[in-house]
Amino acid sequence: MNTLLIFGLLVALMLTGMPISISLGLTVLSFLFLMTQVPIESVALKLFTGIEKFEIMAIPFFILAGNFLTHGGVARRMIAFATSMVGHFHGGLGLGGVVACALFAAVSGSSPATVVAIGSILMPAMVKAGFPNRFGAGVLTTSGALGILIPPSIVMVMYSVSTNTSVGALFMAGVIPGLVLATMLGLTTWYRAWKNDYPRQPRASWRERWVSFRKAVWGLFLIVVVMGGIYTGMFTPTEAAAMSAVYAFFVAVFVYKDMGMKDVPKVLLSSANMSAMLLYIITNAVLFSFLMTHENIPQEMADWMMGTGVGVIGFLIVANILLLLAGNFMEPSSIVLILAPILFPIAIKLGIDPVHFGIIMVVNMEVGMCHPPVGLNLYVASGITKMGITELTIAVWPWLLTMLVFLVLVTYWPTMSLWLPRTLGMIS
Repeated sequence: MNTLLIFGLLVALMLTGMPISISLGLTVLSFLFLMTQVPIESVALKLFTGIEKFEIMAIPFFILAGNFLTHGGVARRMIAFATSMVGHFHGGLGLGGVVACALFAAVSGSSPATVVAIGSILMPAMVKAGFPNRFGAGVLTTSGALGILIPPSIVMVMYSVSTNTSVGALFMAGVIPGLVLATMLGLTTWYRAWKNDYPRQPRASWRERWVSFRKAVWGLFLIVVVMGGIYTGMFTPTEAAAMSAVYAFFVAVFVYKDMGMKDVPKVLLSSANMSAMLLYIITNAVLFSFLMTHENIPQEMADWMMGTGVGVIGFLIVANILLLLAGNFMEPSSIVLILAPILFPIAIKLGIDPVHFGIIMVVNMEVGMCHPPVGLNLYVASGITKMGITELTIAVWPWLLTMLVFLVLVTYWPTMSLWLPRTLGMIS
């Protein structure tokens, strides 16, 4: 009964158009004041202790690094390198977009940032080269979703905060699935371009490839800084985030010089705005998690599901459907912070590896970002392409179907996610 009351109130508040963070906070406070005897002091205490986790500091740093890279010319050089490598295949610029999104994802941690950085440069070039608007929009909207699967990933940090799972292990677990999904999206792009005889770029010489690589190497080296530093134990994921922010600032201002010192305050302010929004959601989600735990809801749901005799396969089907449905109404950070504390105990009881389950959640979030009504990537792509959401939805369906096939693959083949962190000794 309490579960129905809590979720009913939350859904009712969200349906009024109220921001999710405020809906979460009002739900918690209303229930605690009216239905329980919990002292207000413990609520205030939980509010502060819930967000003083060291891992949360990674979020503003990764956002800052992504903003420096987006404004600092790194994306343009990555696109030039990617198209020099694959531009001579059918749909070369589209394939270059997939590769560029994968490379930018490995330094940014955010899907919308990846769509903006790559799409705003590549989309006009694709239209000019003779590609249909829909083809370019479909490629870039879905490939941009790689931003939260290929590490570093802000959504993985959110999952880690919610479930106390190792951020480093999650980052390493996202590498192979990210590369597999990029390959599948690339194959879909190539097939559609080959079928419709879309234009190809002239084959670049090895000298041209080397020149484009040399120009992009400062941005690409950030991948080595973050992933290499975490793997070798030189610094934690949070420290890696701080390093990436400093490095991105140095590259944008002093190496590429596409940004001046006068532009830095603007980047800092926009990063602070985005960080504040996410931290406010986290704060209210921590309160929501506290309420759920206080009412023993996750444990009771786990016991109920175990009592029904549902196995691992059945639970994963239910979890995927629930996460995909949630993707229709909420953005990824909110979904992870609300549903991870509920689904995680059930997954653990069924013997599902917490790192594998984290990757499953992240892939579901990727799919949610590419379909209406609240797919963030769709709205970002709409602003770039000047296409309506309905037209964009039609444009992305071949790639979205590919992502759903990949979701089934990553869900029921845990080795794809777990092999690398196990090999590196990060999980047993």
